[in-house]
Amino acid sequence: MAPRFLRELVPRREKRAATGGVVVAVKSLTLVQWAQFWSGWFAWTCDAIDFFAVSLTVAPLATQFNKTQPQITTALTLTLLFRPVGAIIFGILSDRFGRKWPLIFNLLLCCVFELGTGFVNTFPQFLGVRALFGIAMGGIWGLSSSSALENLPVELRGIASGVLQEGYAVGYLIAAVINLTLVAKHGWRVLFWTGAGISFFAAVIRVFVPESAFFLRAKEQERARGANTSQKTKIFIKETKEMLKQHWLLCIYAVLLMTGFNFLSHGSQDMYPTYLQTTKGFSPHDATVATIISNCVSLIYYLGGAIAGSASQYIGRRLTIVIFVLLVGVFIPLWVLPSSFSALSAGAFCIQVGVQGAWGVIPIQLAEMSPPAFRATFPGVAYQLGNMVSSASAQIEATGAANLKTTIIKNGVPTLVADYATVQAIFIGVVAAFVVIVTIIGPENHGSHFENHKAAFEEGGGRDDAVADNVSQTSYRDVDEKGSA
Repeated sequence: MAPRFLRELVPRREKRAATGGVVVAVKSLTLVQWAQFWSGWFAWTCDAIDFFAVSLTVAPLATQFNKTQPQITTALTLTLLFRPVGAIIFGILSDRFGRKWPLIFNLLLCCVFELGTGFVNTFPQFLGVRALFGIAMGGIWGLSSSSALENLPVELRGIASGVLQEGYAVGYLIAAVINLTLVAKHGWRVLFWTGAGISFFAAVIRVFVPESAFFLRAKEQERARGANTSQKTKIFIKETKEMLKQHWLLCIYAVLLMTGFNFLSHGSQDMYPTYLQTTKGFSPHDATVATIISNCVSLIYYLGGAIAGSASQYIGRRLTIVIFVLLVGVFIPLWVLPSSFSALSAGAFCIQVGVQGAWGVIPIQLAEMSPPAFRATFPGVAYQLGNMVSSASAQIEATGAANLKTTIIKNGVPTLVADYATVQAIFIGVVAAFVVIVTIIGPENHGSHFENHKAAFEEGGGRDDAVADNVSQTSYRDVDEKGSA
């Protein structure tokens, strides 16, 4: 008999979303639920704009600070290294005090550090600001994903997960467009200043969106019991210890999973413009255009993430991830072997369909896998620790390419250049295999009603079976079936 993790790769029929149930669930959404979801999506989009501002401007930054391109990528590494600190700080604040104000403060911090990046004049200043920016950036994903998904019906969380995660691809696309238009005329600093303005706008929008219903309910019940802030904080600390005692192995697994996923995304994106300019001889303009084309996946109905997220509602989270990661492996040759602009753009597009598709399932897979009361801290910390482990991906590729040369024809003359193509093909191939294996052997809690669980500051919140008082599990599949009958 096959192992349990293989037998349960596809969820049982009663846990799959019915098409009619999805339609009923969409019709049931209120304006507040829409606003909560899209404000979380916008926050995550801002995160991508701010992060990729560096990877898109590696060449002008190297000129500005008189450094090599591998030295400039140190800033990317520092940002990723410090993100777990922000995930821990803001995740705890969110699980303890609510989704709204921690996210607002987080976005404002991103705005400040992004603005500051545009004013630095020395390389040490640049590295210092980007390290601090990593702390601010680290909290965004856990807070935005938890507030976006926990307010939606279970039947919609698959497709919502895909759309939410593709905010990152949209952010990459926006940053690339800004780089193509404004940076060419006004220099690299304008990209960081524009990103700061967008983050500030996202914070303002979140001010006008109500707190999550999950926290409003929990706070009201605690208020009725007469619990004060000090008592709730003590309970929160106790329940956090209980959660870690029960789920330490799950924590390790989640970090391994997110390490693979972060290597997959950063390895295929961070150095892509540099790869096109250096190994393929593209101009900075053409490299940016190719980057935009590869990320237009996010505009075609979120072809990768949204479809994958939706599919995961029917065939399961893990199986969907495996299918899309295998798609990445299939298109690696088209990604690195051609020399023409059109063929390389097509390869990049196909690679990003696979990458973004697999990533589209991650928000809901982590949310359902997480200890229910810690849906901001657990996914956020796992995600950012994976980011930290994968933080050297840009430097690995840059260093590997610097030591592996290839010859191209540049201005009619054979020229020896860094071979990013071979390095990235090997790198992504190995990472894709790792992600498939780790995903298959992992857990899946498909269709979890985690919104009905107690909050982390409620007595018993650290246990998986601690359901809150006076809650009901609404199934729009059941509603649809009753209506049809």
